[in-house]
Amino acid sequence: MATIKRFEDLEIWQEATRLSKSIISISKNTDLKSDFKLRDQIKASCGSVMDNIAEGFERDGNLEFRQFLSVAKPSAGETRSQLYRVFDNEYMNEKELLQLNSEYEA
Repeated sequence: MATIKRFEDLEIWQEATRLSKSIISISKNTDLKSDFKLRDQIKASCGSVMDNIAEGFERDGNLEFRQFLSVAKPSAGETRSQLYRVFDNEYMNEKELLQLNSEYEA
């Protein structure tokens, strides 16, 4: 089994990056771009998922990495909740909501 040397090679970080890009796209290409508070909240929470995975990996210890993964998981839940608010405000359709939420579930 190969040893992963960079957080960028972690599948979980790559998935968090893809989801963050989806949210950034929604925030740029829908009326969410004018809902400053919700836009900033959801971008921050999805960014927190990526950042905590990376930070935990860089700590060079399995216990600390697990601790940071346990911080990233609630941020993913926060993002999923905010996606419902994005949907409720009609910035995305139900298909987009269900797809993104399913990808964020642990």
